[in-house]
Amino acid sequence: MHPDDKELLFQFKQAATKERAFTAIIKKYQEKLYWHVRRLVVDHDDANDVLQNMFIKVWNGLENFREDSQLYTWLYRIATNEGLSFLEQQKRRSTVSLSDVESGLSNKVKADTHFDANKLEWKLQVAIQQLPEKQRIVFNLRYFDELPYQEMSRILDTSEGALKASYHHAAKKIEEFIKNY
Repeated sequence: MHPDDKELLFQFKQAATKERAFTAIIKKYQEKLYWHVRRLVVDHDDANDVLQNMFIKVWNGLENFREDSQLYTWLYRIATNEGLSFLEQQKRRSTVSLSDVESGLSNKVKADTHFDANKLEWKLQVAIQQLPEKQRIVFNLRYFDELPYQEMSRILDTSEGALKASYHHAAKKIEEFIKNY
């Protein structure tokens, strides 16, 4: 059983328990954040790199965390921003359009040995990669992480209505893709 976030934040602010508290935060959230980032960037190694950068930012910024939101909301926001920054860097490095990057992500899913092309999960992953970036993030947060719209609104700094619309459009596109694939 993990200590609660308030206790971990308190321990982080004490010199004697800072590192142990940070390790506990990582253990508590690493797997959820890994899968959130992995769904954004697709590749395992890329997800690990993004997660490592994200935890460096958390280490550097946690002392100034004002606790206006829950810790995991703050962590998800950093992870999302790091994942989007990574995709943006890839796009700039390769000087191709975002649709080419997205089609590259789709090809990574198709090439991943962990996915079986005959299974619905594989089709779902390919369908998700066809979505525009914002819809992809909203769909992943809602469908896989089961976050309420209110929480997503804090993470993405977007109204709940806009998020509901994005999720609805994403779900429709995915449904169409899976039917027609």
